[in-house]
Amino acid sequence: MDKPVADSMGRRMGIMGYGAIGRQCARLAQALGMQVYAFTRTARDTPEARRHDGYSIPGTGDPDGLVPARWFHGDVDDFLAQDLDLVVVSVPLSPATRGLIGRPQFQAMSAKKTFLCNVARGPIVDTDALVEALEQGLISGAALDVTDPEPLPPDHPLWKAPNVTITPHVSWQSNNMVDRIAGLLMENMDRLDRGEPLLNVIKK
Repeated sequence: MDKPVADSMGRRMGIMGYGAIGRQCARLAQALGMQVYAFTRTARDTPEARRHDGYSIPGTGDPDGLVPARWFHGDVDDFLAQDLDLVVVSVPLSPATRGLIGRPQFQAMSAKKTFLCNVARGPIVDTDALVEALEQGLISGAALDVTDPEPLPPDHPLWKAPNVTITPHVSWQSNNMVDRIAGLLMENMDRLDRGEPLLNVIKK
């Protein structure tokens, strides 16, 4: 074996954006023996603040916010410097998150050579800075379901990077996903009719 498979036990996953996707990642990471750190836009200092009231399939995710060993907010560089083996980006794209991960953030990850996984939106990561970080060995690699631009031009250097896996913005797709989206839409229409709060409202 040219390169041994790394054991997940005892490794540390940082999750940027602790909504439904981030919480399901956390649940899976915990099952694999990983420690989870969460980064959120605002402070989550109380059990109530750590709860998630958005849509999730019953029995999945971390609705009560019990999985993370530590919570962070505000200072992205401080979060990324926490000896993270893997960072999952799952924040929504907004003016505040566009370019959230650039050269300073890759420098913050360089001590541990953190692996980057982006399942959110391409522009959250500065693509030029990502290419430089890969070429300079600041991070160990990247898994990208989204890119900027999207799709990538045929001659883009990310296609040739040996430590990058790219999928065509399909991480959300499964044979049951359309039915779930339709069910969520119907639930929100019923809530709207009853004058109740809607599920999955994005607070930008």
